[in-house]
Amino acid sequence: GKELAVYKGKIQLLDMVRGDVVLPIDFFFRSLAQDQGGNAAAIILSGTGTDGTLGVKEIKANDGLVFVQQPKSASYDGMPTSAINTGLVDMILPPEEMPDKLIKYFSLLDKANGPKSRPSAADEKQEWLNKIFAILRIQLGHDFSGYKVNTILRRLNRRMGLNQIDSHEKYVRFLRKNSAETEALFRDLLIGVTNFFRDTESFDVLKSKALPELFTQIKQDGAFRAWIPGCSTGEEAYSMAIVLREKLDKIPQQINLQLFGTDIDHHAIDKAREGLFPANIAADVSPERLKRFFSKEGNFFRISKEIRESVIFSVQNVLKDPPFSRLNLLCCRNLLIYLDSEVQKTLLPLFHYTLTTDGILMLGSSETIGGFTNLFKPLDKKWKIFKRRNVPQVLRQPLVFSSNPPTPVPNYEAGPVVTVTKHADMGKITRKAILDQFAPTAILIDDKGEILHTQGRTGKYLETPSGPPTHNILELARKELRFELQSALRTAKSSAKQVTHRKISIKTNGDSQLINLHVRPQRSPKEMVGFYLVVFEDIDAIPTDSHSRPGTREGSLEKSSRIAELERELQDNRESQQTTVEEFESTNEELKSTNEELQSTNEELQSTNEELESSREELQSLNEELQTLNAELQSKVHELAATNDDMYNLLNSTEIATIFVNNEQRIRRFTQEATTIINLIETDIGRPIKHVATNLSYDGMIPDLTKVMKKLIPKEVEVQDTKGDWYNMRIMPYRTTDNRIDGAVLTFTRIGDQKKAQTVLKNTIDEIDKDWKLVRTIFDMNNDPLSVVDENGRIIIANKALSEVMNVSPDEIEGMNMLDPQTFFFDTEDLKLKLKNALKRGKNFKTRVIEVKSSEGKHKFFINGQCFRSTENSTYRILLQFVAH
Repeated sequence: GKELAVYKGKIQLLDMVRGDVVLPIDFFFRSLAQDQGGNAAAIILSGTGTDGTLGVKEIKANDGLVFVQQPKSASYDGMPTSAINTGLVDMILPPEEMPDKLIKYFSLLDKANGPKSRPSAADEKQEWLNKIFAILRIQLGHDFSGYKVNTILRRLNRRMGLNQIDSHEKYVRFLRKNSAETEALFRDLLIGVTNFFRDTESFDVLKSKALPELFTQIKQDGAFRAWIPGCSTGEEAYSMAIVLREKLDKIPQQINLQLFGTDIDHHAIDKAREGLFPANIAADVSPERLKRFFSKEGNFFRISKEIRESVIFSVQNVLKDPPFSRLNLLCCRNLLIYLDSEVQKTLLPLFHYTLTTDGILMLGSSETIGGFTNLFKPLDKKWKIFKRRNVPQVLRQPLVFSSNPPTPVPNYEAGPVVTVTKHADMGKITRKAILDQFAPTAILIDDKGEILHTQGRTGKYLETPSGPPTHNILELARKELRFELQSALRTAKSSAKQVTHRKISIKTNGDSQLINLHVRPQRSPKEMVGFYLVVFEDIDAIPTDSHSRPGTREGSLEKSSRIAELERELQDNRESQQTTVEEFESTNEELKSTNEELQSTNEELQSTNEELESSREELQSLNEELQTLNAELQSKVHELAATNDDMYNLLNSTEIATIFVNNEQRIRRFTQEATTIINLIETDIGRPIKHVATNLSYDGMIPDLTKVMKKLIPKEVEVQDTKGDWYNMRIMPYRTTDNRIDGAVLTFTRIGDQKKAQTVLKNTIDEIDKDWKLVRTIFDMNNDPLSVVDENGRIIIANKALSEVMNVSPDEIEGMNMLDPQTFFFDTEDLKLKLKNALKRGKNFKTRVIEVKSSEGKHKFFINGQCFRSTENSTYRILLQFVAH
């Protein structure tokens, strides 16, 4: 009458308060997982039902260990089989092997998580970890480098402990040789753990705050589109579909639901598509929802057709595959927490792109939108429900459909920051300090002018313009510098040599500053070929003395200096003008050539446009054909569903246990009645029938099945189960419509009533036989000839005295006709008349004396006739007694 919970390592006893749903193992496992985390171990032994299955998911979600007893060694395999079907079990073992595995696992886990083995920042770039990422990407096509390193390391340490491997290098070698371990590691890294209506209050908040406004924006017969990435085995997607359906039932307009559930684990997607869940989901789903949206099938619940048809499941990698679009709702809970910050910065703009205006984004309670407050505004901060902001296209971050983290945006104002640690390279730090304090400001750009790296403070030379953010140096350059910079870049590209423009005056803080501008193409190292280094060199202006008088030596020097400066500027302007003229002429030639190319391109585009128009008409025709075909397929699907329902109800209504197997004797389908004869559950579909225990006392079912499938001759035999019930087992080949053998059909028809009737009939026949022998004995003991005849005078029974008088053997006399004068030599007319009257009135009679001739001489008799019948409506029988005269 109690439930067990664990709090701070101590077991707590709690009173049961959950009504009819009693799942003590699930409750205990969940409590254990929350309290002990990765130190928890769940062991499922023999038992019936599905208790413990949901608890196993919680243990795995917290990096715990799960062992399950081998079903064939368990007295009751219900609980072990249900746990195995989750796909989250670490080992399936006989109980006697579990203690040693437990001890070794936790010993290795303690060693891996010890102080010397805790992950550090350097561990992120360890070569062995990159090798594991490479193996996973090569064999499975998925890149896990964007996942948080600590999460990856915890999952790796678990796998190493399970395989009794004590070093990462050994595990890398083991992984390369064992493809099954690669798949197991992949499944462990995903940990697709979920359940129905996780954080129930969040769904209630969604229904009250977000959905009403969303539904008002959808027109009659429109579609509400939602995407659930990382849906695992489908519980989250089905929960959302149920919540949406409940809300839609309360509004007048007709709105169609279209939900997309995606995950990179194809096993999980297959389970989601099946829509079959253990009975213990009753702990998370209310009785009202179970009754409306689920149907009970044995120890399982199947999602209703209405909800199943509204959800489309597919395998998709949200980090690299194109997303769904025009979504009203995106529910991505407990996925971002496994990804590093750079990948999150890629996904959130992607989520913004997929949503319609005022669309809703729903994250997990431990997740956040980070710095993207310009893209989303919160509707509920506790349950992380956000509304999409309408942001102009120019202000949105470019979308990247790739798992590679985006390139960091450089900081144009702040110089590099060097953190000095105890083991820092002092030479490197010194060089950095010299560059920061004495080197001129320099910027590395590509051939398009995009900034790749900065050195020093750039605020004096660059400024942020109004409009959308940009990284182009020409757009960021100050007004006085822009023309010189553009000219220098153009010359450097055409000449592939360093270009220097001297004594350029720029304004800073109300004053002027002379600088030398250097643009140098980079030729080494090879990684920098094609880039340009732009250097801003400050120069000191010649000081002027306001008290210098004309005619003095100082005044003459000032005048000469001024004239020389003006001449230099004039020469620079002439050179710049000449360069501009040459560039203009070159550009003019290029424009002429470009114009000719554009004319040619225009003609090609016109031709292409005509081809596209033709293609558009063909696509329109094809689209109409596809729509027609789709309508036909939809009709076929509905017909198939109706036929399937008819077959299901027909098979169940006949109460004939039926099992369908394929050519490998694996179970394809069975009726509910068959579960009473063979211990079948829904998850047995696909298993060999010989692996399933039966309740029959008959051991020849599998040999008979094999013989029928080999010789194609039906087999029929009466069998009995352990309870004493009898069945007529019939095995027939399964023939397809094209007359192809595709397995066999086993039917079991109850014949218990027939068996009982046969027993009663046999006993009755035995009693009748005994009574007949008794009557025969009594007849033969009588010395007077006796016989019983029917209404036609045919002898039913006669004694020996009569056969002797008539000179007929006892075996031949029965069946003879007493009224036939050729057989019995006496006058039969009187007997005929008396028999006729007796049969009509039912009265006894007595004939006149007749003479019978036999081998012993002549005998004179008269016959006494007595009429009798067993029931009122049955025919008369007449006893004839021959009395000597």
